[in-house]
Parts: sequence; C-alpha cells; structure tokens
Amino acid sequence: MKPSDRRPESGMKDRWMVSYMDVLTILLIFFVAVAAKSLMRPPNPPEPAAIVRAQQPTERSGLEDVQHKLELQGLDVRREPRGVVISLPQAILFRPGRDDVDAGALPVVDQIAEVLRGIPNKVSLIGHADTAPIHNRRFRSNWDLAAARGLRLLELLTARCAIAETRLSMASFGSIDPKGPNDTAGGRAANRRVEIVILEAGP
Repeated sequence: MKPSDRRPESGMKDRWMVSYMDVLTILLIFFVAVAAKSLMRPPNPPEPAAIVRAQQPTERSGLEDVQHKLELQGLDVRREPRGVVISLPQAILFRPGRDDVDAGALPVVDQIAEVLRGIPNKVSLIGHADTAPIHNRRFRSNWDLAAARGLRLLELLTARCAIAETRLSMASFGSIDPKGPNDTAGGRAANRRVEIVILEAGP
C-alpha cells in the first residue's frame, strides 16, 4: 500500500488537469465561433471611387481619338505604324487627268482640316496613281500627276483651311504602292488617290 500522505497530492494533480482541459475546450469553441462568423460575413462593398472608375469609359489617347473622329465622318481611315492614314479617292477630289480640286470635295477637305487644327501633328500628303499611262500637255507621267494632286491639296489646306505650311509635306509615289490590282477597273480606281497621313508625334 502507498503511504497515506501521498493521496492528497495525487488528487490535486487530477484537479489541475481538469481545469486545463476546460480552458482548451473554451478556446477551441471560441476559435470555431470566430471562423464561422467570418465565413458568414458578406463581402465588403466596393469603394465609391472604384465604382466611379469602373463606370467611366476608357479615354482615347492621341491618334486613336483622331481616327475615331474621322471614321464618324465616313472617311476611309486606317491606323499604320507611321500614323493615321486618310485615303481620298480621285473620284472625290479630281476629274480624270486633272489636278484641280473639285468644288464638291471642299466640304470633305474642310472636315479633315477641322480635325487637323485640333492637333499639333505633322501631316504628309502623298499622291498615288494607277499604271495606265498618261500623256497630255500638262503631265508627262503618272508620277507628275500624282505629285501635282498632292501639291494642290497642300495648297488648299494652307490657303483655305489655315493649316500651317510648316506642318505639311508632300510626296508622290506614282503607281509603285497600289491599293488594289491594276488589272481591274475597281483596283485602278482605288489606286488613284491622295493619302493624308497624320504622322505620329515626334519625341
């Protein structure tokens, strides 16, 4: 038999173990309750500033806005690495074999000039032709005709539309950069054109 003076010590040890288990049980219940509450909590509503940013349309920048404005006017516009290219067929601007701009084309030129006045970019005017030979008293070749048409458009933009000459340049590509096949009437018509190229801004 164990000595009687050891029995009280054993009883005290058991009571300490019971209290320790109670504390662990209470802590476990507490953490389970906190976890359950966090799972049931609805997600935080977005901040007002975030809602405003989501509702605002994405702003166009630079030449993207220019391209959009020109497309709204029904013009043939495309974006290239060099800039925004407006393609004006000969049928809109000139009579066959001539370089003087038709009066009926002036509203179109005015619409383009209005957009150009709102931006600082430089502009290149490039004359194009088909491969059908031209021989008349004024022009010896399609190169001359395409160059003259680009030059007349440049003069119109400066004199009529108040676009600064320092922003404008002119070139002739003749028939070397066709837009369509030269063996069809439709292709040749597409190739006879003047391109207004709104160049990318410099550094």
